[in-house]
Amino acid sequence: MTNTTGTAGEPPYRTIAADIRRRIAEGELSPGDPVPSTRRLAAEWGVALATATKALAVLRLEGVVEARPRIGTVVAGTGPAAPQPRRRPSAAPDPERELSLARIVRAAVDIADGEGLAALTMRAVAARLGVAPMSPYRHVPGKDDLVLLMADAVFGEVSYPAGAAGEWRPRLELGARTLWSVHRRHPWLAQVGPLTRPLLVPNLLAHAEWMLSALDGHGLEPAAQFEVNVLLYGHVHGLAVHLEREANAAAATGQSDEQWMDGRAAALSELLASGRFPTFARVVGSFRDGYDLCLDSLFESGLKAILDGLAPVVEGRTAPTGGN
Repeated sequence: MTNTTGTAGEPPYRTIAADIRRRIAEGELSPGDPVPSTRRLAAEWGVALATATKALAVLRLEGVVEARPRIGTVVAGTGPAAPQPRRRPSAAPDPERELSLARIVRAAVDIADGEGLAALTMRAVAARLGVAPMSPYRHVPGKDDLVLLMADAVFGEVSYPAGAAGEWRPRLELGARTLWSVHRRHPWLAQVGPLTRPLLVPNLLAHAEWMLSALDGHGLEPAAQFEVNVLLYGHVHGLAVHLEREANAAAATGQSDEQWMDGRAAALSELLASGRFPTFARVVGSFRDGYDLCLDSLFESGLKAILDGLAPVVEGRTAPTGGN
């Protein structure tokens, strides 16, 4: 982990920015090369994501680095351009005049995907688009509204077969796996709102429509249908919330999950040897090659368990119920 004390008490973000400038000046990074992400910088320097984000924002404002859609932050051209003869202004596009709500949402999604939801600010979006800090406010009132638009956009990246029919279970499996894939691509999504305050955006309701229609016609009460939909969404949401937390923890500590666990091996051994948790000790002790907790595997095993439990209800072998 790199020391961030800097020179003469200089703020950490300035120290990080100065180091990137040095790497560019010495040829370690060339124009067009990707700059380390905020997560990587946070882990390397032992700082918060916000500090790493501020360092890159300073470099963007200086023109040292630039954001490229779908690529990320890269080194911009270095040095001033050679003097050119005077000529009439070109008809180059003006970023301010071309700014649109769609571009703002796309830039915001790219920031959240690459740097986490904590790094998302209206100023950061403006910097990525190369416009004045207040320009995005002409299209969206603020960050909260922008996050809702982002969620609607990413939920709309996938769709279901029109008018599809078939067995309830394969359709629920497709719906759950589709939602999981969206959260996998956009780990910040599960951080947006709790299950009890659902996102009321059209493209998420399209997923709910698919799930409810799979259950329709099986004799379930409306409340029971809705609770099955919430249960499956909660399974996805409950696991997906750890995707962003995992990335943040790695950035904050500079350690992978394996390294973090290795550092706590002695404490775990002491607990296992205490005799207070015999079943836990026996189960953990049976892992001869260790245990790798995989969220994708947990999603699949959890989905199977939920659907196996629902089968008697949906197929009429158990009286359907709903509500409390």
